Amino acid sequence: MAEIKRPSPICQRCLCEYNRIQEAIFWSRIMQEHALFIKLGLPADQQEFREIAQSFIDKFMDLRKRLSKVSRLEGELLDDLIKAVKGIIAFKAKLLRLIIECNAAPGSNYPLLLDHIRREAMRYLNLLEKPVPRDPLPMLLEEEVIWLRIMKEHIEFIIHLLDPSERELINQAEELRKTFSRLLETARDLESMAETKPRSFNTVMRFTQNVIDNATRLRDFKGAAFELARLCQLLGIVSTPLLLDHVRREADKFLDEMEVLLPEVRRCSSSEQHNFIVPKEYGQKIIPD
Repeated sequence: MAEIKRPSPICQRCLCEYNRIQEAIFWSRIMQEHALFIKLGLPADQQEFREIAQSFIDKFMDLRKRLSKVSRLEGELLDDLIKAVKGIIAFKAKLLRLIIECNAAPGSNYPLLLDHIRREAMRYLNLLEKPVPRDPLPMLLEEEVIWLRIMKEHIEFIIHLLDPSERELINQAEELRKTFSRLLETARDLESMAETKPRSFNTVMRFTQNVIDNATRLRDFKGAAFELARLCQLLGIVSTPLLLDHVRREADKFLDEMEVLLPEVRRCSSSEQHNFIVPKEYGQKIIPD
């Protein structure tokens, strides 16, 4: 069965829910590639870990083939996916723990990289186990906090994988890092403010459009870096051009989610404002003539 691209999340009547089959298709490929990147980053003498990483590559490849043949995610396939994701979470956590304790050489697997991909796997597991319809505003802000941290760390990894002679690219990446650090701080602030459950929060809509504009700029930067690596025009220690394509696809996923959630927040906020009666005293001047 050919893959049919459907939006995720899906929104209706001011409730949004992730399309579990589409999330599984996307994130299973991400998990397979995580296993590959771990394997490529492991020292040559860590043969046992390299074999475990290869087993996850094979496992998620098989799960992706099975996903391509179904239109619903349930039963044995869902159970096998959950088991595989729990397994790779444990594997990533074990490697990270050994490196933190100085009981294993890191190779080229940065501790933060292992934690980064562990968090992504935990998010995937949560999507598989607990797909719950939610109000679009808190969902939008939660996703912005999650994705902005992911994007910021992508930039940091790219900076450390580029050769020092790639000064122009490093300078571009540094500017992006500063931007996404600021955006992440603001998203966390707005998420906290939204806990008061305001009827509308127009600042979030303005902020999210700014996030989309900057995420598009970052996506294009990643795409350009991938093309340079693919054409052997990039100096650095990127293990495979696939790594740069991988982070570009995650930026696309971030943008896809924002393009679904932002219009829903606008629509629901507009409805709330239309039904909201302004108290009489709000029409009075704060400072008398």
